[in-house]
Amino acid sequence: MRGILMFFYSSLTRFEKTRIISARALQISMGAPVLVKTGLHDPKQIALLEFEKNVLPITVKRDMPKKSR
Repeated sequence: MRGILMFFYSSLTRFEKTRIISARALQISMGAPVLVKTGLHDPKQIALLEFEKNVLPITVKRDMPKKSR
């Protein structure tokens, strides 16, 4: 059985970071509440700000390969 690890934002790949920010920007553009107080109106900029402040309710689960003996 493979283990599943959950990562904090500091250990994400650039692809995972992009996916999280773009998913959150889509949520904001569809009317989701903004999690930080800001005067920005661009969903991408707001999502990036939320990501930088570590307030996103999004986690990444990554399957780890089996250990070989």
